[in-house]
Amino acid sequence: MRRLIIGVLVAASGVLHLALQPAAAVQPDEILDDPVLEARARELSTELRCMVCQNQSIDDSDAELARDLRVLVRDRLKAGDSNEEVIAYVVDRYGEFVLLKPRFSYRNALLWGTPVILLVVGGVLIVTSARRRMTGGAVSSLSAEEKKRLDQILNEGE
Repeated sequence: MRRLIIGVLVAASGVLHLALQPAAAVQPDEILDDPVLEARARELSTELRCMVCQNQSIDDSDAELARDLRVLVRDRLKAGDSNEEVIAYVVDRYGEFVLLKPRFSYRNALLWGTPVILLVVGGVLIVTSARRRMTGGAVSSLSAEEKKRLDQILNEGE
C-alpha cells in the first residue's frame, strides 16, 4: 500500500512538472521530416520574439504571426540557409526587435547608455551649481562698485 501511494505521488509530480512547462505552439503540420532541420528550427524559434505577444518566443506563441514566422524559418532552412542567414533574413524583414536577445551594436549601446550619461551629466551640474552657491560665485563676478553698494545694503539692515 505504501509503494502504491509513493508511486501515485511520483506520477502526480511528473504530470505537474510537465503541466508547468511552457507549451510549444508548433503545430504538427509545421514539423519538418528531417529531425536535424527540425532541431535547428526549434533552436532558432526560441531566439525569435513573437511580434504580437512580445514576451514569448515564436516557438511558444499561438499567434498567427508567430506561426507564419515558424513556417518562414522552416522554409529558409529547407532552402539551405544557415542559422545566421535565417536570423539575418528575419531581422532584415521585421527589424531587430524580433530578436529576444538583441545584438550588441553602437546604436543599442547608445540606447541603453543614454540614461546613465544623462544621470552623470545631471549630477555633475548639480554638484557644480551647489559648490558655486556655497563659495559665493555670484558675488565674485560683481564689479568693485557693485560690491560696495551690496555691502551698504547689507549693513543698513543691521
